Amino acid sequence: MLSRTDLRGRVPSPAELRTLLPRADVDVDAVLHQVRPLVEAVRDRGAEAAIELSERFDGVRPAAVRVPARELTSGLAYLEAPVREALEETIDRARRVHADQRRTDVTTQVVPGGTVTERWVPVRRVGLYAPGGLAVYPSSVVMNVVPAQTAGVESLVVCSPPQAEFGGLPHPTILAAAELLGVTEVWAVGGAQAVALLAYGGTDTDGTPLDPVDMVTGPGNVYLTAAKRLLRGLIGIDSEAGPTEIAILADDTADPVHVAADLISQAEHDTLAASVLVTPSPELADAVDAELARQVKTTKHTDRITTALQGAQSGCVLVSDVDAGLSVVDAYAAEHLEIQTVDAAEVAARVRAAGAIFVGAHSPVSLGDYCAGSNHVLPTGGCARHSSGLSVQTFLRGIHVVDYSADALRSVADKVVALANAEDLPAHGQAVTARFGGRDE
Repeated sequence: MLSRTDLRGRVPSPAELRTLLPRADVDVDAVLHQVRPLVEAVRDRGAEAAIELSERFDGVRPAAVRVPARELTSGLAYLEAPVREALEETIDRARRVHADQRRTDVTTQVVPGGTVTERWVPVRRVGLYAPGGLAVYPSSVVMNVVPAQTAGVESLVVCSPPQAEFGGLPHPTILAAAELLGVTEVWAVGGAQAVALLAYGGTDTDGTPLDPVDMVTGPGNVYLTAAKRLLRGLIGIDSEAGPTEIAILADDTADPVHVAADLISQAEHDTLAASVLVTPSPELADAVDAELARQVKTTKHTDRITTALQGAQSGCVLVSDVDAGLSVVDAYAAEHLEIQTVDAAEVAARVRAAGAIFVGAHSPVSLGDYCAGSNHVLPTGGCARHSSGLSVQTFLRGIHVVDYSADALRSVADKVVALANAEDLPAHGQAVTARFGGRDE
């Protein structure tokens, strides 16, 4: 079922690997011309335009953007007990992991009388997006809200598309997750118009202000991603998330039943999802193909999964050995990387590029999606080579506070003047020497 790329007996360069490896072809630039008018409409007409766009794209016209508090409580009542217990466990585990990501202010005494302090200050207000297209993701509410709350963000708003089935409100499980997390502000708006309304703010149908945010985080489709790109600068963003990815580095000790199940689990997201197996074992590759053929037939979303697995973004890469496999997965830089090999922990420790790494036979990506305690909002499209997943740090800004006494400044004044003159910026030096009643020459 998976197409194959045979790299045995050769060591492609990093540049070659970037072209050889399967990857979803998503062109955000191609939809910018479609998204720009939507963003401009919301900029000019605020909530009125956002509601009109919801009617156009979601098939329902919400009565208002902001969801009444009583609906959050009702959403919680909607949950079946096992789902509520699972969400509560997910929240607890995520809070435990993210609590250890907190930063503390650090003061360095550079010289006597001269200090630099790095202060960590949370973003004031953030918008957190929870998708609602092919599937509804209360887990994404948890993954966005927990690190923001842990960072100390004082004002949070969760956005999720209105659902015709629920009278123009977001899905009840989204509302329930917000209620469990203590979030009081939820907007029924999705897609590019959600990002635009978060960035520009507006006035709701009842006259209530919809305050703009300073940052928007959370995954979405290509149109939402295009809106993030257009508005980056006016707001901060976490990333331009693309289709989800899993890569599995496995040797002949891996169980093909597990490997196939994990590849299928990511293909279930959408037809552009990428499922990639990297292995030195042709026997495992054959066994996984057989398992895929067997397991896909039993899944709920057979057509979607089949399309994803047979797409150009998915495939099997045969390599000479595990070391060569490591080179491949580092070049690929998967959103999710599973290591199912002998000495999996040792192999995982050598990985340099992945959004998250799942070690051994009992750490599937599905665990990380929900209940590992890790965050599942991760870089895609190879961005794990240079970017991290969502964390407490995402919502913090480091600010240097410089505090020098007169003596400490005087002791380095000649160095400042020398560098200022070398850069032909003499007024920089004069700003120092003026404090001591002199002029630099």
